[in-house]
Amino acid sequence: MGTENPGRPNFPMRPPPGPFASAPPTMTPFSSSRPTPPSAPPTMTPFSSAGPRPLARFSDQSVPPPPITSVPPVGGPYQQFPTSPFPSTAQSPPIRAPPEGQPPFQPRASQVSASSVSFPPQSQVPPVPMGSSPQSVNFSPSGVNVPQPPTGLLFSGPRPNIQPTFSPPDSSYSATKSNFQPPFPGYPSKKPAVSQAPSPFPAQQGSFMPPPPASSSPFSSQQGSYAPPPPVAASLGYQSRGQMQHPSSAPPIGGIQSLTEDFSSLSLASLPGSIDPGCDHRTLPRPLDGDEEPSSFTKMYPMNCNPRYLRLTTSGIPSSQSLASRWHLTLGAVVCPLAEDPEGEEVPVINYISTGIIRCRRCRAYVNPYVTFTDARRKWRCNICALLNDVPGDYFANLDATGRRIDLDQRPELLKGSVEFVAPTDYMNRPPMPPLYFFLIDVSLSAVRSGMIGVVAQTIRSCLDELPGFPRTQIGFITYDSTIHFYNMNQSLAQPQMMVVSDLDDIFVPLPDDLLVNLSESRNVVETFLDSLASMFQDNVNVESAFGPAVKAAFMVMSQLGGKLLIFQNTLPSLGVGRLKLRGDDLRAYGTDKEHLLRLPEGSFYKQMAADLTKYQIGVNVYAFSDKYTDIASLGTLAKYTGGQVYYYPNFQSSIHGEKLRHELVRDLTRETAWEAVMRIRCGKGIRCTSYHGNFMLRSTDLLALPTVDCDKAYAVQLSLEETLLTTQTVYLQAVLLYTASCGERRIRVHTAAAPVVTDLGEMYRQADTGAIFSLFCRLAIEKTLTNKLEDARNSLQLRIVKALREYRNLYAVQHRLGSRMIYPDSLKFLCSYGLALSKSVPLKGGYAAAQLDERCGAGFTMMALPVKRLLKLLYPSLIRIDEYLLKPSAQTDDFKNIMKRLPLVAESLDSRGLYLYDDGFRFVIWFGRMLSPDVAKNLLGADFAAELSKVILSEHDNEMSRRLMRILKKLRESDPSYYQLPYLVRQGEQPKEGLLLLVNLLEDQMGGTSGYVDWIMQIHRQVQQNT
Repeated sequence: MGTENPGRPNFPMRPPPGPFASAPPTMTPFSSSRPTPPSAPPTMTPFSSAGPRPLARFSDQSVPPPPITSVPPVGGPYQQFPTSPFPSTAQSPPIRAPPEGQPPFQPRASQVSASSVSFPPQSQVPPVPMGSSPQSVNFSPSGVNVPQPPTGLLFSGPRPNIQPTFSPPDSSYSATKSNFQPPFPGYPSKKPAVSQAPSPFPAQQGSFMPPPPASSSPFSSQQGSYAPPPPVAASLGYQSRGQMQHPSSAPPIGGIQSLTEDFSSLSLASLPGSIDPGCDHRTLPRPLDGDEEPSSFTKMYPMNCNPRYLRLTTSGIPSSQSLASRWHLTLGAVVCPLAEDPEGEEVPVINYISTGIIRCRRCRAYVNPYVTFTDARRKWRCNICALLNDVPGDYFANLDATGRRIDLDQRPELLKGSVEFVAPTDYMNRPPMPPLYFFLIDVSLSAVRSGMIGVVAQTIRSCLDELPGFPRTQIGFITYDSTIHFYNMNQSLAQPQMMVVSDLDDIFVPLPDDLLVNLSESRNVVETFLDSLASMFQDNVNVESAFGPAVKAAFMVMSQLGGKLLIFQNTLPSLGVGRLKLRGDDLRAYGTDKEHLLRLPEGSFYKQMAADLTKYQIGVNVYAFSDKYTDIASLGTLAKYTGGQVYYYPNFQSSIHGEKLRHELVRDLTRETAWEAVMRIRCGKGIRCTSYHGNFMLRSTDLLALPTVDCDKAYAVQLSLEETLLTTQTVYLQAVLLYTASCGERRIRVHTAAAPVVTDLGEMYRQADTGAIFSLFCRLAIEKTLTNKLEDARNSLQLRIVKALREYRNLYAVQHRLGSRMIYPDSLKFLCSYGLALSKSVPLKGGYAAAQLDERCGAGFTMMALPVKRLLKLLYPSLIRIDEYLLKPSAQTDDFKNIMKRLPLVAESLDSRGLYLYDDGFRFVIWFGRMLSPDVAKNLLGADFAAELSKVILSEHDNEMSRRLMRILKKLRESDPSYYQLPYLVRQGEQPKEGLLLLVNLLEDQMGGTSGYVDWIMQIHRQVQQNT
C-alpha cells in the first residue's frame, strides 16, 4: 500500500490526535491571569458515581464475616508490558555517524510501534540519562506493584449513616505492595495481562547498538575550564527509557528497534456477571511513603541545587510549543528559597567584597556552576542568555594539569547550585533594618474569656532571649477594644505607660519615639508589661473591636523601619474603618455565581492596607481566635499580600488549645527570618515565567516583594515557551532572593538548576514530579475558588487529570491492546489519589455544609504558602496502628520506624481491637476501638478511661505504655516542627465526634455524596477512554 515492505509486518499507522485536542470541553481549566466568566456546568461531575456504593465494613470481631462470593479478577490490575522485537512501518531515519562523544542516533519511542504479543521479559540494562557516561549511572529498575487477589468480600450492605459497622481484619490487606516477579521463560504467568494470540514471528534478540564512547559528565569539564563543553548526548526523546546500547551485540539491521513500554496499568474491566468494577481497591496506588523528592537527574546534574529549594513539575522541558500544549499537567516550578538545609549541607556564605559579585551584563544572572570560561580564561559565557562577559582581573585564575581552575575549591559558586553572597552597599537603598517585632493584641471580652491574652503574653516573655538579631532587636505593643492603647516603654521607666486614643476616625501616634524600643535596653520594662498584661484587662467587658484603626496605628508606628506585625484577633471587627458584617450565613449565595464573593475580602480597605504595609517592608501574621464568624477572608488578606501566614484557632480555649498556640508562636518568633526581601526567577533562553502563586505582592512583572520570608514559605510559578522551537539542549533556572539577615548583613541567596530539553512527550511524563504538580495545582484551584464556584474548581482539576491521562494513553493506544486498562507512567502513579485528596480538601470540598466559611478560607491561606512535603502530608495524612507497639516488651521498642507503617485511608483499615493515630501535620486524632483492651485505655487515660473522650485531655501517666505514646507524639512533632499537632481523642461509635474528626477524613471512602477512590478512578477512566 505504498510503503509495503515484504520483510516487515504491516501495522496501522498512528491516527491523528483525537478531537479532544482541538475542541476541549466548554469548561476552562485553572486560570491564573484573570477571572473567567461563568459558563454552563460541564457534563462531568467529579463526585458522582455510577451507582450507590456499599460501605466498607470495619474489622469488628463481634460481627461474623459475610460469605465469600467474589470471583478473582481475570487480569491483574498492574501490567508490565514486555519489549516487542518488531519494528513499525514508519520510516526509520537513516543511520549516520554520530558526532564525537555522542551515542548513535535512535528513533523516539513514539516513532515506532510494537506488536501486543506477550513474551517473557528480557533482562533490563540500566538506562543512561542524557549526556552522562554509562559508568556514572547506577539506576535500579523501578519495581512494579502487583496486587494480591481479593481474599474476602470488600463491601456489605448500604451505608445507612456516617457510623459504619465492622468486619474481621484481612491479614493480606497490609501486603498492598509486592515486587513484580517476571514469569520464567516458557511458563505462563499466573495473571495473564490480556488474552492475546500467539505471534507467528520468533523473538528477535540482541538488536542493540554498540556502546557510546565513555565520557565524563557533560558539565564536569565546565567547572572553571576555558574549554567549551563536550557535545551533549542525544536528547532523551531519541532513546527509550528502558533501553541502552549493549556492549556485546551487533548493530541493528535496517534500523530495526524495539519499543520499550515502561508504563504501569490498572485493569478496570467488570467481572463476568457483576456490575462492580473488577478492581480491588486494596491494590490501588497510594502515597503511603509520603513525598518522594525527584532524583532522576541527580547524577546527570550533580551541581543542581537541592530539590527542597526548587522543584520542576517535570524534569524534561518540552522542545516546542506544540509539545508543551500536549502537556496538560502545567509546566512550572515550586521555589522554597529559605528551606531548611539538608542534613550536612549548609548553604555556603561567600564574601567577595574585593572583587564584587560576578553577574551577567545583559540578563543579570549570577555566576554559577554551569557558566563556561573561554578565550584563555579571560571571558565567561552566561548559561542563561549565552552572552560572553569579561572576567574581572581579581577573578582570573590559571588552570592545573587537569584543566580545572587552581582556585576551584575556594569558589563554591562554581561547584554548588545553592550559594549565598554577602551583598555590597550597591544592593541597599538604606542601611539594613534591625529585626522588629510588633504585637497587636485584641483585649475585648471574648479574648479575655478565651484566655488567649495570658497565653500570648507568657509565650512572648519566654522567647525574649531567643528573638533573632540580638542586640539590635526592636519590639513594641498595641492593645485595642473600642479604643487604641499605646505603650511607652522607654528604658528609664519602671513600668510602661499606657496612652489611650479613642478618636478612631483620626488616628495619631501620641509618642512616636518610645513606642518602639530596643529590647536589650528596655528589657525590664517589656517584661513588666508582659507579666501584667493578662491581669490588666481581666475585668474588661468591652465587646467591640476597632481592628482597622488599630492596624493603621501599628502601620504608623512601624513605617520608619518595617518589620513583622503579629495580630491576635478574637472577634469580628465592628468599629471604625475596616469594620465587617456577618455574611457567612448567606445560604442563598451558595451554588450561584455570587458564591465566590464570600471568599473575597469585603471592601477595599484590607487589600489597600496590605499594599501600604508591603511598600514599607511590613509583613503580617494573623492569629485568629473565635467561636463565631470573624471573616478570615478579609483578615487573611493582610497576610496574603505581605508574605505572611494565617493561623486559625476556632473555638479557642486556653485550657485545651493553649499548647498549640504556644508552640506555633514560639516557632514564629524564633525561626530564622529574612527581612525586606525581594525574589526574582530567571529562566534560560526560550522559557519565561508567566504567573506566580503564593503569599506575596508582585512589585513588577517578575519581582516578588516579600517583607518577611522564612523556611515555611514556598512559592509556585508557571512557565511557558517563548519560542516555537527551543534550540538548546539544556534549560537553566535561577531563583534569587535578596534579603537582610537578622545579623544585619544584606545577602543574596542563589539557587540554580538545569534540566534537559526533550522531544518526546513520553519522556516528559516519565520525568514528572507529582509533588510539584500538586503544589501548583493546589494554588491554582484555591485561586479559582476566588472567582468561580467550588464545583468549577473541582471540575477544572479533574479535567486536567483526564486530559493528561488521555494524552498519555494516546501514546500507546495504536501499538497496544489497552482495552479496559488505565495506563500511567510510574512517576504519576499517585496522580489520581492526590487529585481525589485535593478535591476533598477543606478549601474545595462540598458546599456550604461541608465546612464553615472561616475554616475554608483559613485552610486556603495556609495551603497557599506550604512547601511541597508539608502540603502532600496534609492532602494524604498518615494513619498508623500503635497499640501493637505499645504492648511490645521494652527490649523491642527501640525501632521506631517499624510502627510508622502507614495504612490506606479507608474504613477497612480500622480494627475495633486496635488503637490508631491519624496525623495530617496539623493535628493528631487518636481512635480507640470499641474492643480495645480496657487495660490499654486505662494506662493511657488514667481514671478517665471510661469517660466521654471529648472531655479528656491526653497527658503522660506514670506507666511505660503512656510514656511510649508520648514519645511517639514527640517524635512526630519533631519531624516537622512548623505546626503543633494537638491530640484529639475519639472512641469508636462516639457520634458525631467520630465522624467529624476521623471518618470524614478517610478520603478513599464514600462520604456525604462524594466519590470513593474506586469510583473516582472509574470515572476518570471512563472520561479518558472517550475520544482516545
